[in-house]
Amino acid sequence: MGDPRGFLKLGREKTLYREVCERVKDFKDVSKMCPEKQSQEQASRCMDCATPFCHWGCPVGNYIPEWNDYMFKGKWEAALDLLQATNNLPEITGRLCPALCEYACVLGLTDDPVTIRENELSIIEYAFKESLIKPKAPKIRTGKKIAVIGSGPAGLSCAGQLNKAGHSVTVFEKDDKVGGILRYGIPDFKLEKKIIERRVKILEKEGIKFKTGLNVGPDYPISKLKEEFDAICIAIGSRIPRDLTIEGRELKGIYFAMDYLMQSNCRVSGEKRSGGEPIDAKGKKVLVIGGGDTGADCVGTAHRQGASCVVQIEVLPKPSECRTASDPWPRYPFILKTSTSHEEGGERHWAVLTKRFIGEKGCVKKVSCVKIEFSKENGKNCQVMKEIPGTEFEIEADLVILAIGFMHPERGGLLNDLGLELDNRGNIKTDEKYITSIKNIFSAGDARRGQSLIVWAISEGRRSAYCIDKYLIGESNLPSM
Repeated sequence: MGDPRGFLKLGREKTLYREVCERVKDFKDVSKMCPEKQSQEQASRCMDCATPFCHWGCPVGNYIPEWNDYMFKGKWEAALDLLQATNNLPEITGRLCPALCEYACVLGLTDDPVTIRENELSIIEYAFKESLIKPKAPKIRTGKKIAVIGSGPAGLSCAGQLNKAGHSVTVFEKDDKVGGILRYGIPDFKLEKKIIERRVKILEKEGIKFKTGLNVGPDYPISKLKEEFDAICIAIGSRIPRDLTIEGRELKGIYFAMDYLMQSNCRVSGEKRSGGEPIDAKGKKVLVIGGGDTGADCVGTAHRQGASCVVQIEVLPKPSECRTASDPWPRYPFILKTSTSHEEGGERHWAVLTKRFIGEKGCVKKVSCVKIEFSKENGKNCQVMKEIPGTEFEIEADLVILAIGFMHPERGGLLNDLGLELDNRGNIKTDEKYITSIKNIFSAGDARRGQSLIVWAISEGRRSAYCIDKYLIGESNLPSM
């Protein structure tokens, strides 16, 4: 390492954010880029730890100590080469990844871990600023044609890798623009869409074709797809939301989180989206049900739309602020996370069960809730949820957002027409080579593994690309992860 004692000299610097009073007035990025000198200093905290568990924690296997070392020494281009060797979308993970690597950082045993995610973002943004990122089209084409269905992180990573191998890749996207969940599900205050467009332009110049506004199955016959392409990869994500089927669910004013976020993102970008009634939090009492990242995104969106008040509830108990014995290092711990959206206002409540929606004239007005507790029974390891008598209460709300996760990929059209076998959770079933029940059709990302993290989607896209390349050619020079 450039400075093996750097972690003894410097502490971890906090992420820089715009002031709350300023950022809630717009949908621009809430964070500020770290100065290059500070990034290099933070990179010096990466220890010469012999066994870097950050590798173990990272689904794409980033060369973290190595590019931290190059970064500290000012060898930005060398750091970039290592970063791009394992990650197709570092400008995305550098902004959105929950940083599994940081929770596995050896320094985290006794001190604050290295700012790995921010260092990653510093490298890739330095590279864009200095024009180090240039399209690199393959010199030789194999003559093989591959269709990738879905342009989210799994689809883009798969397409990027297969294009590097010299195959001709076409990406199909049913929405009007490329990006999938990155574009339509993530608010601009976390990921401005110009970041996606910048990457897509590079992929296009490298030879990848994008066909948007085209729903394979209804708009593009499966028979034609099979005839034109040597292999197909389905990376359509997991878009069917989990519902809350309780009394009053039919009332107006109750929406799924993704419908809410997609409308907001389209409005911010000026993109017209047909279908569905307008959803706007302006002047409303908003209740977000679900305490995960998607719920937090809804909270931040409601603030910017001018909600009169925002409340977020979660059925699970409030997590500990520190690691517990059940989440030992280097595992990713279930601990309390306070996002930038939570810092902007609103209330959060844990261990709350939603019982029924109460309405007036067909519209939701209140939500009946009860406090719960979890306890083990009869010597079993699993905990049982119980309502606490006398803790019933109501929350006033005229806009309710359901952010309680996703079930499985959409089954209509494409999956039904192909007749692919599904697993017991309703996801596309594959073998260890990512091959579905039809031999030349592959699947990757949330459509295959279920709802997961963006960094796992990238990993899945890369691994599936390796398997597709090997299937078509008999061998592959692509990395297997």
